[in-house]
Amino acid sequence: QQYNVTAYGATTVAIITLEAFAGMWINAFILSVLCIGWVKKKTLNSNEKILLLLGCSRFCSLCISWAYSFLSFIYPNYLYVRPILQLAVFFQAFFDHCNLWFSASLCVFYCIKIANFRNSFFIYLKVKIDRMVPWLFLGSGILALTIGIIAYDVADKPHCNYHNSTGQGNFGSANIKMDKHFFPSFFLTGFGYAASFLAVICAAVFLLFSLWRHKRKMQTNSMKDLSMDAHIRAMKSILSFLVMYSINFVCLVLKMVYVTKKRSYMTFLIVVFQYTFPGLHSLILIFSNPKLEKTLLKILP
Repeated sequence: QQYNVTAYGATTVAIITLEAFAGMWINAFILSVLCIGWVKKKTLNSNEKILLLLGCSRFCSLCISWAYSFLSFIYPNYLYVRPILQLAVFFQAFFDHCNLWFSASLCVFYCIKIANFRNSFFIYLKVKIDRMVPWLFLGSGILALTIGIIAYDVADKPHCNYHNSTGQGNFGSANIKMDKHFFPSFFLTGFGYAASFLAVICAAVFLLFSLWRHKRKMQTNSMKDLSMDAHIRAMKSILSFLVMYSINFVCLVLKMVYVTKKRSYMTFLIVVFQYTFPGLHSLILIFSNPKLEKTLLKILP
C-alpha cells in the first residue's frame, strides 16, 4: 500500500511538473515580448496591459502550485508548518482568482472593442473602455485579495488536517472537514467562479450576435469589410476560451466537492486539467495576437 501511494504521488508530481513548466514557458514568452515592446514603445495599449497581467498571474500561479506539489511530496514535514502552509494557500488562491478575473476581463474587453451595437450605453462603454481597464484591474485584485485572506484564515483553522493528500498542488491538498466553519469561504469562492464564468458567456453571446448581424449586413450590401476578420479572430479566441473555461469551471466546482478525497482518480483528473488550462489558453492567445504569433514563429527555428 505504501508503494502504491508513493507511485501515485510520483506520477502526479511528474505530470504536474511537465505541465507547469510548459505553462510557465508559454506565459514567460508572453511577458518577455510585451515587456520588450513596452521598453521600445514606452507605452502599452489596454489589450497588452490585460495580457501582461494575465501572463504574470498565470506564471506566478503555476510556480507556486508546482513548488507546493513538489515540496508536499519530497518534504511534507517541512511544508505543513505554520505559516508556510497558510502563505502557500493565500498566494495560490490570490493568483488563481486573478487568473480567472483577468481572463474574464480580456473577453469583456474584446467584446466591447469589436462588437457593433447602436445602443447608447454600449457606445459609451466602447468610448470609455480604455479608461475602465485600470478599474477592472483594481476590482479583480481586491476580490482576489479578499478570497486569498479568507483562504489563509481557513487554512489557519484547527479544523484543517495537515496530513498531505499527495500531489494535489493547491488549496484542496489539505484534507479539510467541510462543515459550517468553511461554508462562507466555499460560498464566496463559488460566487467568484460563477460570476467570472457568466461574464465570459455574456461576452461570447454578444460578440456572436454582433458577428451574425455584421455578416447579414455585408451580404445585403454586397461589400467586404475588414472588421469581419477582427470579428472572426476574436470569436475564435473567445469560443475556444469558453469551451476550456466551461471545463475549468466544472473542475473548480468538482474540486470543492472532492476536497476531502485522497488519491482518487477524479481529483487526479481535476488537477491535471487545471495545470493544462493556463498554458493551453495562453497558447491560443499567442496565435490570436499577430504580434505574439509572429515573434513565436520567428524564434522557434
